[in-house]
Amino acid sequence: MRIVRTLAAAAACIALMGCTTLTNSGRDFLPTDTSLAYFPKKTQTQVLLNDLPAPQRQVAVAVYGFTDQTGQFKPTEAGQTLSRAVTQGASSMLVKALQEAGSRQWFTIVERERLDNLLKERQIISEMRKRYLGEEGVNPNALPALLFAGVLLEGGIVGYDTNTVTGGAGAAFLGIGGRTEYRQDTVTVYLRAVSVRTGEVLTTVTASKTIASQAVGASAYRFVAFKELLEAEFGYTTNEPDQIALQQAVEKAVFGLVMEGVDLDLWQFADMANAEPLRALYRKERDGVYEARDVQKAFQKAGSFSALTIVDKDDEEKN
Repeated sequence: MRIVRTLAAAAACIALMGCTTLTNSGRDFLPTDTSLAYFPKKTQTQVLLNDLPAPQRQVAVAVYGFTDQTGQFKPTEAGQTLSRAVTQGASSMLVKALQEAGSRQWFTIVERERLDNLLKERQIISEMRKRYLGEEGVNPNALPALLFAGVLLEGGIVGYDTNTVTGGAGAAFLGIGGRTEYRQDTVTVYLRAVSVRTGEVLTTVTASKTIASQAVGASAYRFVAFKELLEAEFGYTTNEPDQIALQQAVEKAVFGLVMEGVDLDLWQFADMANAEPLRALYRKERDGVYEARDVQKAFQKAGSFSALTIVDKDDEEKN
């Protein structure tokens, strides 16, 4: 009898919901208190880029495209969807990272990704000046020539590996239990610098970033009466945003590109002697002597790259 009443009440609720009319296109049912838009905080790699020492002169670069080369689609429980596994805005992230290098001192970035739009606007300006001002040729003072780039930056997202590390743990006793699960993905980007004059590939850089996801849950149950069971569950999941992880990988690649170019004498710091500790630290990280976490701690402790001092592990153990 109790089950019949419950089913009847549920059916009545569904019927009332079906008869409800949403006025104003449903806007009356929107929450009145929502979160505010915000500017994202700087990532650790973004701070490293900002603090790069100034160059001897800026390098003019062009980015025609920095695309997703994995070809992977986002997996779901029901199968794959048409959504890509990673963001398609990597080119915008690369341009932003190039601007962040040395607090906008390292690179002069010329627009090439949507060059057709730029040329159309310049053509409109020429036509308007010709019609209303009677100019037969282009006035170089009003419409100067476009800047050209000496270096092309190419590459893309070359890897997105899911479930590279998985694990979990759980325990229960007398109806009370808890569990935790962990998963780790990895995104990899590839960046190369190409000389416009000769077509030579000057240097290449590869950077990776892990994406961590963690779930924690707890449950409990108890018999409150004969054949009546009370059960409660609680849990939450934290997922590192894929976009932020890709942004950090791109920023790390730009940082490595600057340092590799200095080592190959493609460009130089304005004060090479002052930047020598930074170069030594980068080489040790690149060669696997230091990890990225060690570099980050050293930078935070020193406060800036100019205040870094390199200490060998043998000397550090003696101290």
